[in-house]
Amino acid sequence: SDLEGLIFTYVWAFDHPSDWEYIENVCQIFESRGGDVYFVELEADLNERLERNKSPHRLEHKPTKRNIEWSENNLKKSMEKYRLNSLEGEITNPEYIRINNTNRSAVEVAKVIKEKFQL
Repeated sequence: SDLEGLIFTYVWAFDHPSDWEYIENVCQIFESRGGDVYFVELEADLNERLERNKSPHRLEHKPTKRNIEWSENNLKKSMEKYRLNSLEGEITNPEYIRINNTNRSAVEVAKVIKEKFQL
């Protein structure tokens, strides 16, 4: 493609080897063609995540979030069932950053990412 880049988002269950294999396969698709892969791990407190799930922007762009009760229950169950954040040193890719965005806007987070990876 003629695109300058691609942002791929994924809810990664770090305690499931199949998710690690999937990520490796996706990375290989791009790296085998000369692409660079950057990892950005975002984390936020549960209360903040629940509030964001109700925001007009999210509801407009994510139809699955429009059933708020289902969405909230699904989020809570996922957090109970899976480990959704990495452990210290678990991601070894040198192009990696972890950001707690509980109290940061999307614009602020984008600036941090841009600076970190010199994009």
